[in-house]
Order: sequence, then C-alpha cells, then structure tokens
Amino acid sequence: MASTVSDRPGYGQLLRTPGAWTFLLPGFAARQPFAMLTIGIVLLVQHTTGSYGSAGAVAAVTGVSMALFAPQTGRLADRFGQRAVLLPGVLVHAASVGALTALALADAPLWVLFLAAVPTGASVPQIGPMVRARWAARLGAAPGRPASPLMTTAAAFESVTDEFTFVVGPVLATALCTGVHPAAGLIAEAALTLLGGLLFAARRSTQPAPRGAATTAEPHRSALSVPGVRVLAVTFLGIGAVFGGMQVSLTAFSEEIGRPGVNGLLYGVFAAGNMLAGLACGAVVWKISPRRRLIAGYVALTLTASGLWAVHSVPLLAGLGLLVGLCIAPALISGYTLVDALVPASARTEAFTWLTGAVALGQAAAVTVAGQLADVHGASTGFLVPLAGTALALVTLLALRSRLTPPSRGREAARGIGHREPVTVD
Repeated sequence: MASTVSDRPGYGQLLRTPGAWTFLLPGFAARQPFAMLTIGIVLLVQHTTGSYGSAGAVAAVTGVSMALFAPQTGRLADRFGQRAVLLPGVLVHAASVGALTALALADAPLWVLFLAAVPTGASVPQIGPMVRARWAARLGAAPGRPASPLMTTAAAFESVTDEFTFVVGPVLATALCTGVHPAAGLIAEAALTLLGGLLFAARRSTQPAPRGAATTAEPHRSALSVPGVRVLAVTFLGIGAVFGGMQVSLTAFSEEIGRPGVNGLLYGVFAAGNMLAGLACGAVVWKISPRRRLIAGYVALTLTASGLWAVHSVPLLAGLGLLVGLCIAPALISGYTLVDALVPASARTEAFTWLTGAVALGQAAAVTVAGQLADVHGASTGFLVPLAGTALALVTLLALRSRLTPPSRGREAARGIGHREPVTVD
C-alpha cells in the first residue's frame, strides 16, 4: 500500500527523527576508520617487508578475524547493551593496532604480525550494525506499532554512508601513509576509533534496550537461528565477492594496460553507482516487498557482473562497473530492511553484524582468489570471481526465498520470539 503524503518517506523526514543526529555524527566518525584499516596495514607492512604478498596476507588475517568475531560482538551488544561492549572494545582495538604498528616497524617476523592481526580484526567496533540497530529501535515494528515507512529510507541512508566511508577512508589513509609516515594511517585509524567510539557509546538514550533487560516474551536466541538470516548471510557473501573481486581485478587491469592511475577512476565510478542507487532507493515510496526487491536486484547484479570478464577497454569497463554498482545498493538495502521483519529486536545488532561479517568474509576470499587468478591468467580472469560469487548466492537465494517471508503474528508467538505487527509480504 502506498504511503500518504504526510508519511511519505524521505531523507529530510528521516534526519528529523528525534535523537538521530546524536548518534549519526559520532557514529560516522567511529566507522570511518573501518575503511582505513586494510589499506593502512597493506601500506605499512609493504613498507617494512617490501612484499605486497605479505602485506595482503596480514590484511586478510585481519579481515577474516573481523568476520568471525563480529557476530559475537553483536550478540554481546544485544544482551548487555552497546555501551558495555564498545567501551572495552575500542580500548582493545586501539591497543591492538598500536601493537601491530610497533611490531611492523620493528621488523618482526611475519608469523608475529599474523598473531597481532587477529586481535586487531576481532576488536573492530561494529559501529555500522549498531547504528542500524538504533534506527530499527526507533523506526521498526514493536508491540502495538507497525514498522515506519522510513525503515527503507534509513537502510538506504546507511548504505550510502557506508559507501562514502569506503571512498574517503582509503584516500585519507593513503595520503597519511605516503605524505606523513607509513605508520600514520594506522595511528589515525586507532585515534579515530577511540575518539568516535567513546562519543558514540556516550549516547545511551538512543541505544536499543539490552536483551538482558527484556521481557521473557523474547527469549535469548541467536540471530543465526532465524532461517532468513542464514539466507541473507549467503546473499551478502556474494556481494562481498563483488567488492573484493572488483578491487583486485581493476588494479590488475590498470597495470596490465600500462595505466595504473586509471584504477582510482574505475573504482570511483563503481562506488559512485552504488551511492547513486542508494540515494534513489531511499527516495522512492516502494509498493513491492523487500523480498521481491532483493531478488530483482540480485538478478540484475548477477547479470551485470557476468560481462566484466569480457570487457577490455577503459570506457566499457567504467560503464559496466557503473551498472554493477547501481545493482549493489538495492540488494544491500533490501537485505538490511528484511532484518527488521525477520529478527526480533533482541537480536538485531547481532543479525546486522552477521551480514556485515559475511560481506567482509566474501571480500577477503575474493581478494585472495581474484589475485591468484590475475597473477596466473591475467586481469580478465579475476573478474570471474564476482560472477561466480553472485551466481552461487543467487541460486541459494532463489531456492530458499520462502525463508525470507516474515512469520505471521501467531507463529511468532507460538515460537516465543515475541509479538510484532504483521508485515506485508509476497
């Protein structure tokens, strides 16, 4: 059903949500370092070891560690509150980044850097999922209250914010590492994480109620026990494969044609497509369900990614990269929107971290595979990774799409998940 003019969702109305700016501004500062970490590690370790392979391996360990530990951080935040998890988390992360930096500058053995990379990745603050959980707490369905039409707008806003972060963060880290000192990127990452994380944690009034204080109507359950979350996690693995495959393959393509400087332009066009689509998704009053939007967006993403390997000119690759970027945001936004309908409020932060972790895991795997393919067979074969990742995820999504249907009110109560208003589905 279409919204009326008075409740038409839009970014202006979203940003007028009471208390929104109190967590958006510190949240943006705290999530910025997330995009600085990988490139900061690569530039520092490459400087101290002289090997891009070693630098990439250390960064990959950090990414895998983050992907594995992020859901546990989300679960703890749901149970004990975001502040209780963030305060020690940002301190541990800052200390871990400092230790990794010092060890790299001291020319420590590679295996020591691997060990230091584990707590560095495991302690990455999950600010993005926590911000999404705060939006869900204010706009999502609750007993006696249906979900606000602004939920899709909030998901789009967060997608654009994430993409903007991944455009600005690497540029800032690279400028610091090349213009100041090879360790400056990581030092800035740790400082921003500490300052932004502490400010974000201080905004207690907007954080979701801890699960430990919830009523017995919502028992303690992992978000991964919800079948739809498992389907979404596989779907987001495929999106991570696109990000990782594009990063490596665009770099290899640029070097292969003897124009390494064009890499930034190509990836910028790809990222711009994602941002533009995210802005558009948040401005539209949708009349179809998030599940249908997710399937349609993912089919389009798979089709556009299927042609990357066959393109050998800069203009054509830029155009196709733009189309791929345009298809990512609708899939991401629809998936995040489905979380509110599928997952009880007591497990939403964990659910968001599973999806964020799935993207990071897919990206880490894609970087490794695409890099090896590009080294052995050329840049074009690296572009097969986004195709393979999205195709496999699409098959899973189509086969298990029924699990993305929110349970009816009666079925929720019978399973003890809690009472929420029914949501329109296919």
